[in-house]
Amino acid sequence: MIKYSLRTRMMILILAPTLILGILLSTFFMISRYHEFEKQVINAGSSIIEPLAIASEHGMIARNRDNIRQLINLLHHRNNPIIRAITVFDKDNKFFATSNYNYNSTQLRLAKNHPIPHSLMLTHRGDSLVLQMPIISEFHLSRDYLQPNDVIAPQTQTLGYIAIDLDLKTVHLKRLKELLISILLLLFCLCIAVLLTYRLIQDVTVPIHNMVNAVDRIRRGRLNSRVEGNTFGELDTLKNGINAMAMSLAAYRKKMQHSIDQATFDLRNTLEQIEKQNVELELAKKRAQEAARIKSDFLANISHELRTPLNAVIGFTRQTLKTALTPTQVDYMQTIERSGNHLLSIINDVLDFSKLEVGKLALEQLPFLLRATLDEVIILLAHTAHEKGLELILHVNQDVPEQVVGDAMRLQQIITNLLGNAIKFTEKGSIDININLLCETCQTKDEIKLAVEIRDTGIGISETQYPQLFQAFGQADASTSRRHGGTGLGLAITERLVKKMKGTIGFSSQLNHGSTFVFNIALTLNENTLDQAASMEPLANKHLAYIESNATAAQATLHFLKGTPLQITHRSTLKQLPQQHYDFLLIGIAVPSALNQADHREQLITALEMADQVILVLPSQLQVEAEQLKQAGAKACLLRPISSNRLFPLLLAKNGLDPLIPQKKPDPVARFPLRVMAVDDNPANLKLIGTLLAEQVEETIVCESGAKALLMARRKRLDIILMDIQMPQMDGIQTSQLIHQIPHHQNTPIIAVTAHAVNGQRDYFLSMGMADYLAKPIDEALLRCTLSRYSRLKNHLPNPLVADHPVFSPPSRSCDTTLGVTTWAAKSLDWPLAIQQAANKEDLAYELLSMLLGSLPLITKQIQDMMNKEQNDENTHAAILSLIHKLHGSCGYTGTPRLQQICLTIESQLRQKIALQQLQPEWLELLDEIENVTQAAQQQIDGLQHRC
Repeated sequence: MIKYSLRTRMMILILAPTLILGILLSTFFMISRYHEFEKQVINAGSSIIEPLAIASEHGMIARNRDNIRQLINLLHHRNNPIIRAITVFDKDNKFFATSNYNYNSTQLRLAKNHPIPHSLMLTHRGDSLVLQMPIISEFHLSRDYLQPNDVIAPQTQTLGYIAIDLDLKTVHLKRLKELLISILLLLFCLCIAVLLTYRLIQDVTVPIHNMVNAVDRIRRGRLNSRVEGNTFGELDTLKNGINAMAMSLAAYRKKMQHSIDQATFDLRNTLEQIEKQNVELELAKKRAQEAARIKSDFLANISHELRTPLNAVIGFTRQTLKTALTPTQVDYMQTIERSGNHLLSIINDVLDFSKLEVGKLALEQLPFLLRATLDEVIILLAHTAHEKGLELILHVNQDVPEQVVGDAMRLQQIITNLLGNAIKFTEKGSIDININLLCETCQTKDEIKLAVEIRDTGIGISETQYPQLFQAFGQADASTSRRHGGTGLGLAITERLVKKMKGTIGFSSQLNHGSTFVFNIALTLNENTLDQAASMEPLANKHLAYIESNATAAQATLHFLKGTPLQITHRSTLKQLPQQHYDFLLIGIAVPSALNQADHREQLITALEMADQVILVLPSQLQVEAEQLKQAGAKACLLRPISSNRLFPLLLAKNGLDPLIPQKKPDPVARFPLRVMAVDDNPANLKLIGTLLAEQVEETIVCESGAKALLMARRKRLDIILMDIQMPQMDGIQTSQLIHQIPHHQNTPIIAVTAHAVNGQRDYFLSMGMADYLAKPIDEALLRCTLSRYSRLKNHLPNPLVADHPVFSPPSRSCDTTLGVTTWAAKSLDWPLAIQQAANKEDLAYELLSMLLGSLPLITKQIQDMMNKEQNDENTHAAILSLIHKLHGSCGYTGTPRLQQICLTIESQLRQKIALQQLQPEWLELLDEIENVTQAAQQQIDGLQHRC
């Protein structure tokens, strides 16, 4: 919108109405005069032609041309200025007489076959106005002289007509004169209005402009400015108000300046005091930082010193338990082991809390099986719960996915802390664990929100204890007579772990009525996995009877059984079951069980008469009878609570099916007609990949660097390339881009091999030119599926069926737990896992472990040198990062999950440019674990050599 000045607005508002009004009046005047002139001419012509028509009657009757000519000449001369010619025509439209023989009289003649008008007729022709009037006999017009029998001929009534041509030029001149006069009057009035407006503007805008300038000077601090000049009316009032305001501001500024001077003086004194305090605070801060550093060093060193002998105590205790001991000695050894685990869990809790405090705890992003992970926690804690007579109930909703990516160990730690507390503070009743999916909170299509609810029937928490519940080293009952022990770090660590996993935690509780803890965490769907769901078709038309007295436990079991084609019959007791034959009979023994061993055998005999296969679900106290019950006829004995991971394989086992291994297996001899090159800078990784490829493709080429891979790609044509991403000098992305520039490798698929299955990794590699990616450790089934897909694409064959290949089950983690306390220490050496990671080849696993064992002394020496020299330059940082990355990759193929986890944590911190000296607790923990791995690996190798 255009903003006009006051001067412009006044000009517009004053002159515009004047101009519009003058134009309207002038237009009205001109139109009126125009019609008035025309009417005057018509009246003048009418006053000439009408008497002339009457006077010409006798001449036309007598046909006396001279008489008519004299008459029209007389009238012509009298009205000469406006008459051009007067012409008389007879009734036959023939020329009779005219007053101007120089005038073309035919212009006044009526057109042929045009009747003579009965009255005055006007015709405009340019600058002329033609009037035509009939000459009518008065005798025929009056019927008073006619006899009744006389007949009047119509053609004798009109004797002819007179035509007069009037000149309109004079009229036009008068009109133009009137128009000119009107325009001059309008301009004159407009000039007068402009003068008056200018005068008004000068009287209004000039004082206002002076006021604006004065106000602007006052705004800039010149408070002695005043508005000058003569004003009137409201402007004079405004001027006086501005001058008064300026005087008030000047007085206020003088007063304010005095106050500022006084405040400045006081502030100077205060700043001097603050400066002294800042110096003291800086000294105190340095002392606090030094104390924190000493505390961190002390914590790292003391944990190092404690963990080393403690691991030996626990290890030799377990070894001693394997020997022949008396019952009393076994009890003593088990007490020592439990105490050692308890002490180790306290050390780990303190270390975890310290890492969370300084933000050094990194979460790993690795694929895992969700239900199997949850089942591990429940099984480990079930013994403690059953010893107290508590029922554990696990309910996992059907829509919760199985294949996810995240930190399985930390998820187990969260659940174990909460579940351990629930067991610790519950004396009777049950503990329910509900797992649900919160799809409405997902940020991306690959991300899920997992909601976990743990509800107990324990002692509850009073409202006064709520504030310190999630505080470190806080106890709901901190008195010396408290019944339940602990460090007070469990819930504090749990809350911070949940927040790091993009979730929230909350609780509700009522004293003596139990507590409910609810938390949710973010996980990622595993997009790089095969569907390992077992086929339930063999269970079609099968009938399963389920005996369970606990309604909540029965509901949880029936929930996942509904997803099968089984016919299910549920009763609370065996006596209530209809007497018929069943394919399966699932019997749940209550916790605590009031039956003795004889009762169990009697119940089993009754069940075997009703079903082909009987599966018993026992509490932990009855697990000692499991083998005897199996010998008595039971197909299997499961630990309460039931889970689908443990039940479904038993139901399918009768038909020779293993839900984790498909029926169809690829021919181990059949190889794909492909030439595949594998590139990896880690010798152990490269050896394993080469071994896996040698069994599946016709020709395998291995390269330990990007430069050698580029050279080999230029020499040979390759069908597929497996490319490690992180390599020194030339990484996998750069190497792949250079290979694609080679003419015969522009369309060669290059598959990225990475150790991290983080969200969005696949899209990133595809955007960088990769065809696909595989996560380390490489799964043999996924590798074969990938090779099969590209082999068929090369040969234009239909897409392969993924289900025709064996499916990889991610390795599970183990944790050791006691009542209310968790020890998060994965095995230093998991030999079954190592064999699985080596494509189920024990000799290859032995070779890979030997290679790792041979590299550990050099790695230990380099880390110790780094810690002693305390160097933190970029070269040292990059060298240590490369060293840890290689060690991390080697751990993925040798069954050392804890060492792999520590390497992942340190690698994540190093990539964030954290100084090497700030990771001293991690370095000590890494050295401890290297020592543990060395001892465990040496024992395993010695055992293998002795066996051979």
